[in-house]
Amino acid sequence: MSVPGAQRRILEAARQWAEVEIKPHRYGGLEFRLGRRELGHIHGDRLLDIPFPKAVRDELVACGDAEPHHVIPNSGWVSVFLRTEEDVPRAIRLLERSFSLAATQLARKPGHDAGRNL
Repeated sequence: MSVPGAQRRILEAARQWAEVEIKPHRYGGLEFRLGRRELGHIHGDRLLDIPFPKAVRDELVACGDAEPHHVIPNSGWVSVFLRTEEDVPRAIRLLERSFSLAATQLARKPGHDAGRNL
C-alpha cells in the first residue's frame, strides 16, 4: 500500500530547507543530504527511512511516530511507511527533525552557517 503523490510532497517540503541536496540513493529511491550527512531516503510513495540518535529513535518508536527500521531494527534508523494520507505530514515532520538536528550539529563546526534559514 502507498499514498499516491507522497514522494512528490515530501520532496517539495525538503527543497525548502537550506542547503539540502536530493540525489539518487545507493539502495534505490532518493536521499536527502545536508553536507556529508544523510537526513534520510525515500522509496517512492511507500517508505521513508530516517537516521536519528538512538535516544530520539527510541522516543519516536515508543510514541508510535515511526517504526524500527525495516532492515536494521536495532539501529538509530526508523522507517515511516506511507500507508495513509496522515502518514505524509508525519513523515515530513520527522524528516525536518532530522534536518534540524543535522543543521544544529553542522552549525557548530567552525566556518559553517548551515541552517541559517530555519
